[in-house]
Amino acid sequence: FVQLDRTERIKNCQNPEFCKKLVVDYYFEKVQKLKFGVYDIDNKSFDLNDDDYLGGVECTLGQVVSSSVFTRPLELKQGKPAGKGTITISAEEIKDTRHVYLEIEAQNLDKKDFLGKSDPFLEFYKQSDAGTWQLVYRSEVVIKNNLNPCWRKFSVPLQTFCGGDFNKPIKVQCADHDSDGSHDLIGTFETSLTELQRAGDGSPVEFECIHPEKKQKKKSYKNSGIIRIKSCKIVTEYSFLDYIMGGCQINFTVGVDFTGSNGDPRSPDSLHYISPDGINEYLVAIWSVGSVVQDYDTDKLFPAFGFGAQVPPSWQVSHEFALNFNPSNPYCQGIQGIVDAYRQILPQIRLYGPTNFSPIINHVARFAAHSAQQGTASQYFVLLIITDGEITDLDQTRQAIVNASKLPMSIIIVGVGEADFKAMEFLDGDNGVLKSLTGEPAARDIVQFVPFRQFKNAPREALSQMVLAEVPKQLVSYYKWQGWPPVKPLEVKQL
Repeated sequence: FVQLDRTERIKNCQNPEFCKKLVVDYYFEKVQKLKFGVYDIDNKSFDLNDDDYLGGVECTLGQVVSSSVFTRPLELKQGKPAGKGTITISAEEIKDTRHVYLEIEAQNLDKKDFLGKSDPFLEFYKQSDAGTWQLVYRSEVVIKNNLNPCWRKFSVPLQTFCGGDFNKPIKVQCADHDSDGSHDLIGTFETSLTELQRAGDGSPVEFECIHPEKKQKKKSYKNSGIIRIKSCKIVTEYSFLDYIMGGCQINFTVGVDFTGSNGDPRSPDSLHYISPDGINEYLVAIWSVGSVVQDYDTDKLFPAFGFGAQVPPSWQVSHEFALNFNPSNPYCQGIQGIVDAYRQILPQIRLYGPTNFSPIINHVARFAAHSAQQGTASQYFVLLIITDGEITDLDQTRQAIVNASKLPMSIIIVGVGEADFKAMEFLDGDNGVLKSLTGEPAARDIVQFVPFRQFKNAPREALSQMVLAEVPKQLVSYYKWQGWPPVKPLEVKQL
């Protein structure tokens, strides 16, 4: 099993209702085995091995899709129940790519805390066809001690929010957050997307927040505060395919590590040693990733560079030399061209050091920056760095990645050999946002690191699937951030 996604963490709660939706591709023709695991997390690490496993369930996507509501007991192992816990999963098909964007504030909310005021948050529910309420969104949890909060702007897929039905009832609850999990209801109201859409252009839509018990008990009760919808917009979200079919080109660049720590290429224990059947880990990585990416690039010309070697004729150490030894035209014809250039250059250079990543990242970033100035979703850059994992210029590389995160660019690092890849995992940023030395955070997560050793015995496509899984999301996130729609082709090309 490979982890696809995980929900948010809900503190101190034995009956959690998770609001983050997990998106899975559905193939009717395949048996898609799924495993849902529930964990109790009491630390900050991303790894789940140090957390308590509360139980899980294995099923197929077909089982979930064919039940309107799928409930199963949690099991510690197959057939061994985990106490009385159950898990309920409901699924729906995403047919609509529009999102609802909302800006909301509140006024004069009831005071709930004994010493402070209230720590309010919002929950949105839609009514299912069976009449039950389903959680679709929970706002950021706490605005501390504030009876007039203004929440961050947020978005929910239209499909999730109301199933695309603008008149479907929506229930909004405002509650006071308590760290022990016993949140107090402040008030609630019902509305629909049609009503919410009336907000905007400085004229908010207001709703009275009503606490049902207080309303019954007190004749003089008016409300527990006012919730104001400042704006409600519906925006089309474009997919990776929308951009590619709209004419976006993916430009692929390869950077190969020729530092001394790889070992002498003539020695069989070197990572650069080409075996009698003509391959090594560097070549397999170039082939695996390149063969997928090349389909998205029309001219099939790929710049390829080496770093960390002494290069003839002066034998100076270079951190971005063209693999074809032609600095004015470093392009290789297709993936085969990169492979040929790599094989020819190996006997002609001396592996040396140090291992500096930042020059080649900055090199590709210059092209990406030039493309970004066009202001259209026409060019996206993917840099593949293949390395044995030692890195000398970590601080400069962090800065280079933070700068590149503002550009139409993704970086894939494949680690070969058996080294400790702690630095690469740090650059990946999966355990928190990568920051530069000065503390500037990356604008988006653009680095994907994969150790090759995990794929030694797997089919070749397994490596490319893992390595390239993030690229479509990264491309879409960049253009969405810029607000750039796909560049539509001027004429419909006949197939």
